[in-house]
Amino acid sequence: MDISALDAILKNVEKPGRYTGGEWNIIVKEKAKLNIALGFPDVYEIGMSHLGSRILYHTLNLREDIRCERAYAPWTDMEEALREAGLPLFSLETKTPLAEFDIVGFSLLYEMCYTNILSMLELAGIPLLCADRNDLHPLIFAGGPCACNSEPLAEIVDAVMIGDGEELFLDVADVCLKAREQGLNRMETLKALANVPGVYVPGFYEATYNQGSFVEVKKLEKSAPDQPVRRIVKDLDSAPYIGKPIVPNIQIVHDRVALELFRGCTRGCRFCQAGYIYRPVRERKLETLLAMAKELIASTGYDELSLFSLSSSDYSCIHELIAELLEKTKAQHISLSLPSLRIDSFLQEELERMQSVRKAGLTFAPEAGTQRLRDVINKGVTEEDLLRSVTGAFEAGWTSVKLYFMIGLPTETDEDILGIAQLCKKVSRAFYSLPKEKRGKGLRLSVSASSFVPKPFTPFQWVAQDSVQELRRKQMLLSQALKGARGVEFKYHESGLSRLEAVFSRGDRRLGAVLIEAYRRGCRFDSWSEYFKPAAWEEAFEACGLTMDEYIYRERSVDEPLPWDHIDMLVDKNYLVAERENALKEIVTPDCRLGCNGCFGEKHADDCQLF
Repeated sequence: MDISALDAILKNVEKPGRYTGGEWNIIVKEKAKLNIALGFPDVYEIGMSHLGSRILYHTLNLREDIRCERAYAPWTDMEEALREAGLPLFSLETKTPLAEFDIVGFSLLYEMCYTNILSMLELAGIPLLCADRNDLHPLIFAGGPCACNSEPLAEIVDAVMIGDGEELFLDVADVCLKAREQGLNRMETLKALANVPGVYVPGFYEATYNQGSFVEVKKLEKSAPDQPVRRIVKDLDSAPYIGKPIVPNIQIVHDRVALELFRGCTRGCRFCQAGYIYRPVRERKLETLLAMAKELIASTGYDELSLFSLSSSDYSCIHELIAELLEKTKAQHISLSLPSLRIDSFLQEELERMQSVRKAGLTFAPEAGTQRLRDVINKGVTEEDLLRSVTGAFEAGWTSVKLYFMIGLPTETDEDILGIAQLCKKVSRAFYSLPKEKRGKGLRLSVSASSFVPKPFTPFQWVAQDSVQELRRKQMLLSQALKGARGVEFKYHESGLSRLEAVFSRGDRRLGAVLIEAYRRGCRFDSWSEYFKPAAWEEAFEACGLTMDEYIYRERSVDEPLPWDHIDMLVDKNYLVAERENALKEIVTPDCRLGCNGCFGEKHADDCQLF
């Protein structure tokens, strides 16, 4: 790597700190038997905020025979500068070109980052298609939540890691090291990797179609599993965490340390993919978390600690944990934050103690505006729960609250949309009805409405998405209904982007050609509104003989084959069908902490008895 040429580039790009490396707690190794680059298909500020990547970085680097480094998608100015200078994309730790690593692993967190994967591969000089790579190229892996349906990337990534990565990635590393010792070529190595539980090699399977309709994904390689099965770390308490986290040189999105309390969720919200694909719940012990928190704070200098999980207030020892952390960190003025609170959580005493250090904003997610629709999505909370929770927070001194909702949910009516506005106005009144001496000076109630996107491995994986026009109509309806609400700020997401997300969320292998065509037409950083190019995407679909509408605006039968049916995510498909029926009947399924609901079926019943 020409460091002098790189230095010249960095003088002229926005935020050069994205590319310099050299951060506090960075891990640099001179030599190792296996070299791995963790590629994050978004900018540094977002990638450095991703907890999963930090866990893998630390876990892999614990091994002396493994060197793990990082690479992020360069912003458009840096991409242009690299191309003009003829420089390849490189790792932050040692400025090693990505093409010189043995493995490049991409995190699939969001479908709208897929074009950035193509950009990173091309900048690294790595062919975009698996079929064009040879033994001199690194193996391209993918993992993360979107890996549960990686079919749109089936011709781009060599292999997919499905599920928790801490143990799985180490098994992959061992197979690659052994393959090298045995002198195996690329194809032979992939055959060996296909036998690692949790690894899916798309090239060993073939998608078939009939008159443009998806039929099935069938196995071609005899040694590959019929159904790759999701890996889970059964003992999360003893699993490696993030050790001494890297402290970035520039401000990132979540500029604090995160303490993962547990993995999984027991609530069963029917729209929530994470709630299904991270099951079962596995908690860390109280003493483990206290020791981890001590190391995180001491090794970083951060003054904010985020208690992180899908529903952190569901942690079985949450009251004791908050009390202990506040006591042990009060001399350092460390503030605690809970990214998302269950509306039915009884934490007023803890909130009062937390705000004595620093009042950060509180976040609640009612999701829907009426009880009927909350029952449809199995949210399991009531309006009374929300009003009691926010009133308690207001009395404890909080003045900044965020409320998250979804529009376009199955069976939604205009009454449900207007119910969001009515609920927000009640929250506003709950603040201003308090005596002035019992509340802050002014309320900041941030109301956010995202558009529902049906996701694989949820009870709503079969439903049609609302049209862009209908979503925009509902957004305007809600915006008008919220006008004049005291202290309320309303934001909503671009419905055209949600449409594209839905396409790739439930897409098949034909979308790989669309993805590459869109990239050639200039698409990248699609999740950033200033770079989203809907016209280019429409042209890419047309060029490939496909339309977005056929993927999203059609209700699917539960008997219809789905592009991800050949992946076993542990949750039984019959359970998802039953939950879909419960949704249509507005029947609430209880929290599985109160008793097993049988979501894993007979096949994986033993894996469910872990918490």
